[in-house]
Amino acid sequence: MENNYYPFVNTPLPYEYDALEPFIDEKTMHLHHDRHLQTYIDNLNAVLKKHTKLQKLSLERLIKISVRLPKKIQTAVRNNAGGVYNHRFFFEGLTNPAKGEPFGKLAKAIRKYFTDYENFKSEFKKAALSVFGSGYAWLVFGNNQLKIVTTPNQNNPIEQGLCPVLCIDVWEHAYYLKHYNLRADYIDDWFCIIDWDKAEQNLINCIKNKK
Repeated sequence: MENNYYPFVNTPLPYEYDALEPFIDEKTMHLHHDRHLQTYIDNLNAVLKKHTKLQKLSLERLIKISVRLPKKIQTAVRNNAGGVYNHRFFFEGLTNPAKGEPFGKLAKAIRKYFTDYENFKSEFKKAALSVFGSGYAWLVFGNNQLKIVTTPNQNNPIEQGLCPVLCIDVWEHAYYLKHYNLRADYIDDWFCIIDWDKAEQNLINCIKNKK
């Protein structure tokens, strides 16, 4: 992930704002990337500006140690570092046109732990719909297996020692302009634009980093 240390900047999307049409609309991508993500970046930089030791830590490291930070900055670091990481991971995991299904190691692992891709889709959608309010659903690698987890707000599975493979942002601002309150329809559209090449590489990196 580019720009992994302070000061953080809002790196460009890996595609044009309208590239995910008709699944995610151009205006949502502008607002989501240029305003929502930018706010987390600005807030994180503001907190770290006063703490030079923390400026030397990577974004991932900040998330992992946030629970051990002084209470007066703990929540701000956790929420905003998570907001930066989660948004970038979400955006970088999308492409259009996309391959229809996973392949390689990821496809094999999905068959092992979820029987087949259709069952995986069903389980993942169920998890994404179960998030109360704002948060994310993730496919993660941990303890040498794949599993689906959810996190509230801007929490992140790496806090639990899990390695993200792919995720969907189910905060309403991610889909409300196009899908209104129909989260299920948004999830169905998201499945059409998953970058399976990126997800495959994420899994390979997860496995490699656990050795």
